[in-house]
Amino acid sequence: MRSVGKRSATVRVARWSALHPWRAITGWLVFVALCLGGGVAAGMNSATSEDFRVGEAGRAEALATEGGVQLRPTEQILIRAASGPLDEAAADAAVKDVTARMKALPEVASVAEPVRSADGRVLRVPVELNGSEQDGKKNVVPLRAQTEEAAKAHPELTIEETGDASVSKGVNDQRGKDLAFSEAITLPVTLITLAVVFGSVVMVGVPLLLAITSIMATMGLAMVASHLLPDTGVGMSMILLIGMAVGVDYTLFYLKREREERARAGGRLTSEALVEAAAATAGRAIVVSGLAVIVSTTALFLARDVIFDSLATGTVLVVAVAVVSSVTVLPALLVKLGRRTERRAARRLARGGSVRAYGEKGPGRAWHALLTPARKHPALTLGLSVLVMLGLALPALNMNLKNPARDSFSREIAAMKGYDRLLAAFPELRVRHLVVVRARASQSGEVRQALRELAREAQADPLFADRAGASVAHSSEEQRSRPPVVRSSEDRRGTAPVARSSEDRRTTPPLLRSSEDRRTTPPLLRSSEDRRTTTLELNTRHATYSQEAEASLDHLRDRHLPATVGKLPGVETAVTGEVARGVDYVEHQNEKLPLVLGFLLLMTFAMTVYAFRSVVLGILGVGLNLLSAASALGLLVLVFQGRWAEDLLSFVSLDGISSRVPLFLFVILFGLSMDYQVFVVSRIREAALNGVPTRQAVLDGIASSAKVVTSAALVMVTVFASFVMLHILEMKQMGFVLAAAVLLDAFVIRVMILPAALLLLGRATWWPSGAIRRAQGRSAPRGEGPDGPDGGLSAGGEGGRSEGSFEQRSKQGSLPHSG
Repeated sequence: MRSVGKRSATVRVARWSALHPWRAITGWLVFVALCLGGGVAAGMNSATSEDFRVGEAGRAEALATEGGVQLRPTEQILIRAASGPLDEAAADAAVKDVTARMKALPEVASVAEPVRSADGRVLRVPVELNGSEQDGKKNVVPLRAQTEEAAKAHPELTIEETGDASVSKGVNDQRGKDLAFSEAITLPVTLITLAVVFGSVVMVGVPLLLAITSIMATMGLAMVASHLLPDTGVGMSMILLIGMAVGVDYTLFYLKREREERARAGGRLTSEALVEAAAATAGRAIVVSGLAVIVSTTALFLARDVIFDSLATGTVLVVAVAVVSSVTVLPALLVKLGRRTERRAARRLARGGSVRAYGEKGPGRAWHALLTPARKHPALTLGLSVLVMLGLALPALNMNLKNPARDSFSREIAAMKGYDRLLAAFPELRVRHLVVVRARASQSGEVRQALRELAREAQADPLFADRAGASVAHSSEEQRSRPPVVRSSEDRRGTAPVARSSEDRRTTPPLLRSSEDRRTTPPLLRSSEDRRTTTLELNTRHATYSQEAEASLDHLRDRHLPATVGKLPGVETAVTGEVARGVDYVEHQNEKLPLVLGFLLLMTFAMTVYAFRSVVLGILGVGLNLLSAASALGLLVLVFQGRWAEDLLSFVSLDGISSRVPLFLFVILFGLSMDYQVFVVSRIREAALNGVPTRQAVLDGIASSAKVVTSAALVMVTVFASFVMLHILEMKQMGFVLAAAVLLDAFVIRVMILPAALLLLGRATWWPSGAIRRAQGRSAPRGEGPDGPDGGLSAGGEGGRSEGSFEQRSKQGSLPHSG
């Protein structure tokens, strides 16, 4: 074991833990309990509607909310015949029953009159909820219960409920089931992988135990942190996703090094000394790797987005807790297990029995074969591998970023099935644009007239529904004096319900007109009580994420609005709605991407230089990370931007990629790839500092870390790939792209490109550090350069030194092992 000077903090903590194992284990369990208890006591602070506002759409929502004329969550109760034509008498009875049930609920603000579909087969009863859109997921529960009771009371009809709140509630419920499903897949595969690596049931439990307890502690901390950075519902998913991956990886790295030290010591060192030796190498690598992930992830905060804040918070916390567990309680567990093994071996020897000699196996023929191209033909291997990766990255040039809309949600959600039936009967409800105008109260008349002119222009625009507007809702003063108009029964199309003042909502019927009247009826206008804020609603029939829907928004913002309301002096205008939110969100992400990516590249370079004292390795690490990220994005576009894989992976294509996925990939991949970078290059640097020529150090370092890197990659890929089987499209894309990136990073970057590049660089790898050059210079035989002879992979028996290679040194000692 290499002697050390002043012990680092990691070694000192590991030494204390090894000398006081029960204190360390008890302290960890207390820490987990305190985190969970504190989190439960603090509760989860969820993000509000205000936290999600971005761009012009967010500004419009703020103006509308200030005036009290914002879009409120609206549920649609659909009534149709179970089979055949709709019975009028039964439908009327069902409408009265549903209306009475809904009006009796405190969560309901108003219930509008029923609207019949164009073919007369479906009725919808619009129900407006109290509270914000974020409150809708909670407020909709009693409504759905009453809808189910109404359906039971009218078995001859099909009565169902859909709407934004119902869909959001369904998505949340489905996310919980999906996470449970992911755990059911991940745990068995992780167990099998660890069993293959360690060949011991007891040792398999250690990584899982630490990963699970780290996740539990982080969940409690995340609840506390949510009072500073509100939770959006995705933070817990990220804690599970990243926590299982890095928790198992870090423990795996530490365990692997401890077993190597045990095999090398040959029974001459105690378990405490072995753990301390592992802490000096693997422990330091874990801390550096964890810091790299944390620093990289903080780049997400620069995006100034509540969802990315939630993702970053969960990732930073779970990685920090995983690092703490690896350098504190893990040494204690290893000491307890090591003492147990030593006692069992001693008892067997005392009884005259034999024990199996403990030793670490080499990487085997498979890894020898994989490393042969880089060893024998580094330039050719490097060139071909880079070309393959660039070829995989080519589809990313055509990447089309989209904000996932309601249309992309799984149809296994009952509310989404109802949503499809709603749009089939009332296609004009698919997209709703809201124009918000803020002006002086004295300009109210001019504003309303200008908005009517805007609506007439929209009616002439083929991008808007039926080339027609909807019903009109006047100011609260006009509504009280204006009698209702009822639409004819022949052709009642789906007009949006009319908004009324809070006093009239429960008593005033909506303005329902025949389809013939809609072309001459003013559009749906709403005015605030102080007459300073006025809104206009316009509909289109296009899918939310379609090019036509986005084009209708562009027409509204760039043509119709400036040509009408925009001409009035001193007015403030903005447009919102689901399409506007998505477009503005993507634009916001594109604006922040250069800043986030620049910070990420700088921090990755700085962390690599700090870890290895090499500018060359810093540049190489950044380049390799960009290459693997670009290749993974290319595969993502190839699979998800088209439609050929929809049935295979069970998703509805957006004809694009979720706007959050690329930025998330860059940040997380740059951090996680440091696991492999730090672990592999640390082994190479360690050998080089011991005087091993750079060529031999590269081959031995990569070969000696091959098994653990492969195992860690398989665990990560399993965790990430399990998300591909989830229902939420964005989670599918995140899981797929991370799994692809880790596979490429572990089996192409670390096996082909990295060793080939390092072999070609030779001594230049360590520039400007002079420590390795001096160490190699002292140990190089006379007449032989510091890069050594043209050696091969010692583990494979080709050209290695008889005593200097890492694998051979690892096998010099053995420890009695009781199995």
